[in-house]
Amino acid sequence: MNYFFIADTILFQGMSPAETEQMLTCLSAKTKKFEKNQAICRIGDRISAMGLVLSGAANIIRHDVWGNQAILDHVQRGQVFGETYACLREEPMMVDVIASEKTEILFLAVNRVMETCSSNCSFHSRLIRNLIYTLAKRNLALTSKMDHITPRTIRDRVLSYLSAQSVRQGSYTFEIPFNRQQLADYLSVDRSALSAELSRLQKEQRISFQKNKFTLHL
Repeated sequence: MNYFFIADTILFQGMSPAETEQMLTCLSAKTKKFEKNQAICRIGDRISAMGLVLSGAANIIRHDVWGNQAILDHVQRGQVFGETYACLREEPMMVDVIASEKTEILFLAVNRVMETCSSNCSFHSRLIRNLIYTLAKRNLALTSKMDHITPRTIRDRVLSYLSAQSVRQGSYTFEIPFNRQQLADYLSVDRSALSAELSRLQKEQRISFQKNKFTLHL
């Protein structure tokens, strides 16, 4: 296991690789690999462990009773998911977590995070602070998504999302983590309507793109 990488993630920030290795023992950490499009967690599951993406990526997807789906978030290498449901173990999951490519997940028992371990790790409180910070980041991400899907028109939703990605990545040229269908699901719009709007924006020279690489033109 790459303890240097894990120590550099948001959840273990401030810990050395050696401290991280000890902490993973305290947290009963286990790894599992998933194929592309394989379910990591399903709606209705009750979970007690959150996941840390060691490699690959996953989409957090909400389905309604009519079969429509919306991507709520995209979880990349080094990011965590499931922390809210793992803290509220009696609550069934209302989302699916699906691997968007070959993915390896490190599962961490949340109850072991919230309780001081028997070995009384001096860095345990730091892990709790990091978890709270992670929850705050998740809340911010969901707020950002609401900003993107609040506009009524597809154009405004697209431009809101692309603008935010440009700011986040610090460049007018950037890549997004979604294909067209996934972007449509994330923005809660029809795929064909999304493709048509992207084509119009490109003809107007507002943007240019190739697959998931975009450039904004001012």
